[in-house]
This record gives sequence, structure tokens and C-alpha cells, in this order.
Amino acid sequence: MISLRRHPRSPFQPAERSKRRRLTAVIAAVVPVVALATGGVALTALPASATQVPPAPSGWSTVFSDDFSGAAGSTPSSANWMYDTGPGSSFGTGEIETMTNSTSNVYLDGGGHLDITALDNNGSWTSGRIQTTSPNVGAPAGGELEVTASIQQPNGGPGYWPAFWMLGPGQWPENGEIDIMEDVNSLSEVSGTIHCGTYPGGPCNEPNGIGSGLTSCPGCQSGYHTYTMILNRTDTANESITFYLDGNAYFTVTEAQVGTSTWQAAFDHNLSIIFDLAMGGGYPNGVCGCTTPTSATTSGGTMSVAYVAAYETSGAGGGTGGPITGYGGLCVDVRGANSANYTPVQVYTCNQTNAQQWTVVEAGSTLHALGKCMDIYAGGTADGTAVDLYDCNNTAAQVFIPQSNGSLYNPQSGKCLDDTNWSTTPGTQLQIWDCTGNANQQWNLP
Repeated sequence: MISLRRHPRSPFQPAERSKRRRLTAVIAAVVPVVALATGGVALTALPASATQVPPAPSGWSTVFSDDFSGAAGSTPSSANWMYDTGPGSSFGTGEIETMTNSTSNVYLDGGGHLDITALDNNGSWTSGRIQTTSPNVGAPAGGELEVTASIQQPNGGPGYWPAFWMLGPGQWPENGEIDIMEDVNSLSEVSGTIHCGTYPGGPCNEPNGIGSGLTSCPGCQSGYHTYTMILNRTDTANESITFYLDGNAYFTVTEAQVGTSTWQAAFDHNLSIIFDLAMGGGYPNGVCGCTTPTSATTSGGTMSVAYVAAYETSGAGGGTGGPITGYGGLCVDVRGANSANYTPVQVYTCNQTNAQQWTVVEAGSTLHALGKCMDIYAGGTADGTAVDLYDCNNTAAQVFIPQSNGSLYNPQSGKCLDDTNWSTTPGTQLQIWDCTGNANQQWNLP
């Protein structure tokens, strides 16, 4: 069955700038860390029950991790995580819990685990949802991203809906969602799903998305298992996402299935990592053909996470700076070579100065010059919103995804970087505008 994934309420939809969701089979004894090869991809081998974060395989680097160390009853690291609180009904999936920041619902167990516990208080359920403080991980163009976690699923009966997933900044589902692990009703199963495109319908069949459906996951409520996705951009014309359970690939979806522009908007940029434990809703209800929770559902079921980590390989999307050329042969330039926040980004005569040396970094979608990022003023989404330079902050206002027609697309606004009024006058500040594919929106990257 395809997952009815929640319509997320993302905090990364700024109206103005803020000053601004390794694999091994489960084994009983600890063994040395070694590298495995699965489908040509290096995967880290470590017992799924271990709490330490596996080191990056050869040729990969660790870009984010958390081993959830800390005192029993304490909160997860505020440097890594923030809470998404409020009624689950606001997510649009029929969930009945209220997400809280209480240590009764979200807490460290003192043994290197993050626990998210759902509690029933006379029919009023509470639970928890946390996500990284920014969209912080993405596969660079020409590279790969692996995101993995060791999780023991809750065992509380009908209505439990644990999830480990990733969410892109901006609009849903256009800007992407990757559900690495979902199960419902404590069935010892798992599903992997992507969401993208438009809602309803579209190339990704929203709100269902494109997924594996529930597949067997023996022992997933009684022990820790590794759940992983790898976003592979090594062939930039045919990118893919593969889902793994304990190191075994069980489902793959490719760019060709949804179309290049849809895929790029959804996955060619950074995403945030999310853990949550929902109760009730369309997915568990649809699977059981009932309304959950039921009288058989017990309070206190816990999703326990031993570690989470993200690894990437280097790609073709970063490292070497150079000019971005556009309409009339002019270059994208930082006015006056001034690195101050809000300095206009403009077109100017190409001159090889540092103000025109741009580097494509992160997931191949963030443009850096003078140590800062190209940015849409105040996170605006309207035609004509100016483009400037600002501290790199992982917000959706700084995502410009290269398209096959040469345009640079910002998913949050649904608009493209635009040479204002087709200007050939040096010093004209750039803006965002409806994507047209015209020459004044075609850019040649370094």
C-alpha cells in the first residue's frame, strides 16, 4: 500500500529573513567497522543496536551525525534539533495526537538513544516531532548522499505511525520529501516513499507519492535496525533514490519516472531530517480498515533512535569558482565587491574580480561569492523581488537549482533568477520572476 504521507507544516517558509526525515544485518556482537559494497555503493557496517555513529566509508565524508548521548530525561541537542509542536490534525493526514516539546514525549534515555513516546491521557494523545534546525544535507551534483539511522519501532498496536524522513524547504510537495522509514499499527513492516511534483496528482501521484508499499521487517519492534536512503546524483541525467533495510536495497525510484524538472525541484538541494511518532490518521486507518487508535492500542509506545548520520561523496557541483555569465555577455557580480549583507547582486561587465567568482556548493544549488550566499531579499516570493548577498543560512531563499534550459530556479518562490528588464546596462540588480526560459533567465555556471 502506498503511504498517505502527511502534508508537512514546514518552518522553512520565511515571509521575511530570519537574522535571519549503514547499513548491516542486525547481529548480536560488536564487530570491527568494515566497508561493504552494495550495488557499487559503500555502506558502513556496524551492529544496528550500537549507539555510536559509524565512521564514513572510504571516499565518503560525514556531514551530519548525532549519537544522542546525554543524561537520562534530557532534551536532544538544540544545536542539531528543533521541535515542531501543535495538533497533528494540522498536518492534513488525520493524525489525532498533539506534538509537544515535553520530555515526557521526547527525551534522551541516558544510554545513547533518542526516545519519542506517545502517551494517552484519557483519549487525548501526545507525542513528539523533531527536525534538524535547517535543511542541512543534500547530494552534491555528481555525488551521493546517504542518510541512515538505527531505530527500534514502537510496539503499541493500531494507530502507531513512526517515521524517519526528510523534507525540502519551501512548498510541499514540489520541494521534495523522502520517507526513509514508515510503519503503521506495529506490523513489523517498513515502507520507503518519495513525494514531489504537484498536489493533487502530478507525476508523483500525490498525496500517495511513489513508494515501496509496506514490506516485511521482522523484529523491527523488538530490536534496532538500520534504515537508509541513498540519493545518487553521479549520473546527473538519471539520478535515483534507493531505500535500504539493514544494508539490503528494497526499493529504487529514478528521475526518469517523474521527469527532470520535477526531480530537480524536489531533490537537487538540501533537505532537513525529521523524526516523529504520529497516532492515527489516513495511513494506519487505511491499512487496518478501521479508525485508530482502537481499544487494543496501548499507551507509551516508543520509537527509539540509536544514532543518525549523513554521509556524502564529493561531486561536480562545488569547489572551483568562476564567473556566471548571462544575457548580453554580462557577468553576475557583487556590487562594489562589498561582502556586507544586502549588497545587491547585479549584472556587470566581466572583469575576473573576486566579486564575480561564484562557487556552486552544498547540493549543487547554493551560489557563494566573497564568503556569502546569493539570496532573495527577505525570503520574498513575488515577481520583482531583489536578489542580494547575505550570510549563508540554509534557508530556501538561497536555493537556486540549475535547470536543463540554463535557468536558476528557486523552489520556494517557484520563480527564476532574472536579468531585470533584459538589461545590458552594467549595475542592474538581479531579481526573481516567473520562469520563462527566455534568454534573460539563462545562466552559464562555472
